[in-house]
Amino acid sequence: MSLARFTRRAVIATAGAAFAAGTLMSAALAQPLEKATVGALALSSSGPIFIAKAKGYFEKEGLDVDVKMFTSAQQVPVAVASGDVDFGVTGLTAGFYNLASKGAVTIIAAQSRDEPGFPLSAYMATNAAYDAGLKTPADLKGKRIAITTVGSTFHYMIGLLAHKNGFTVKDVTMVPLQDVPKMVAAFKGGQVDAIIAPSTVSRQLASDGAGKILGWVGDETPWQLGALFTAPATMKERRPLVEKFMRAYKTALAEYHAAFNGKDAQGRMVKGPGYDELLGIIAAATKQKPEIVAAGLPYVDPQARLLVDDVVNQVKFWQAEGQVDKSLDPKSVMDLSVAGE
Repeated sequence: MSLARFTRRAVIATAGAAFAAGTLMSAALAQPLEKATVGALALSSSGPIFIAKAKGYFEKEGLDVDVKMFTSAQQVPVAVASGDVDFGVTGLTAGFYNLASKGAVTIIAAQSRDEPGFPLSAYMATNAAYDAGLKTPADLKGKRIAITTVGSTFHYMIGLLAHKNGFTVKDVTMVPLQDVPKMVAAFKGGQVDAIIAPSTVSRQLASDGAGKILGWVGDETPWQLGALFTAPATMKERRPLVEKFMRAYKTALAEYHAAFNGKDAQGRMVKGPGYDELLGIIAAATKQKPEIVAAGLPYVDPQARLLVDDVVNQVKFWQAEGQVDKSLDPKSVMDLSVAGE
């Protein structure tokens, strides 16, 4: 055989192999994306979900993820339990733990935390209450405070503050109004003295001159505010889906953390890589001005690590309040195997 014929055959064989590989790759890429739905609130604490969606991290994992917005934290685990959404990411509530006790939901990773130096949740006084002497978070004893529901994250924050300052939740009047928009309306209308509001909401209220920010929950009583969760049945029957979702989520967490969570020696934010792009994504998703979002970006763990001991303490608090069955083992509400813990 001549060298020319051998070379020609080698080229043809190589080209054929490359064509076959390309065909297989094209076929793989042509596979339809697996659909999934995640429930979230339109808050900056949901930022990593918005980033993963906008930047195509879910799609890179072969997922077509629809983000469904809710208006209160308790609505999200109910939607997961009913099968309306596959995943939820929001604040932890007594209602969540009750659903977990029935085997309907399980925590699989962390979301945001109230941390010192990160203005995520604000104590706010109406102008009238402020003028009447409500100047600090400790002054909330004896006041009327708007919350979403009994058993909500706001209820727990009041409990933490009360414990720190020597009173109990029974020493305040909690006014449950079902969702944040109704809380805002009651605050603006003077039907309550105060609220604890997410940063994007409280900053907007302060900017509008509707009230005064008294302080931040992260500075007073740090805690694990939110988590990513799903149904135990999803973990068992669709684990590859959960693994794909988690990889995309953790990619976005790391990017969020690098852009927003850096601090200088004075505790001021240091803008990291991708800051403007990611801020724009969160602002668009929350329908807030970028400067309002920037003023209250929460802390997130870049590896989705959960403060397990704090979750245990939350369950114990709700059990003491009579909101959660005392037989619930706090550690049974978590399955962190996919998160790598």
